Amino acid sequence: MGEEVITYPIDGVLDLHSFRPGEIGALLPAYLDACREKGIIEVRIIHGKGTGTLRRSVHAILERMDMVSSFLLAEELMGGWGATVVYLKRGA
Repeated sequence: MGEEVITYPIDGVLDLHSFRPGEIGALLPAYLDACREKGIIEVRIIHGKGTGTLRRSVHAILERMDMVSSFLLAEELMGGWGATVVYLKRGA
């Protein structure tokens, strides 16, 4: 049997709680690319507060991505330091 394929809505909000940390490196760029293809250029990534390890991993990935214009921690009502808002460059 192969791996189960899970479909995830491309709606500008990615909750990482349902993914393993090892999946984030491939998941994040793919999700952001899919958002940009749909014209979504503001994306909220929910990584949780916890110890900050996942947040730091997410930020390290975002810093290396050419399609990312900027990112910052979300405002308190949007998750505070448990979420990051990413602004994407418009697709070519």
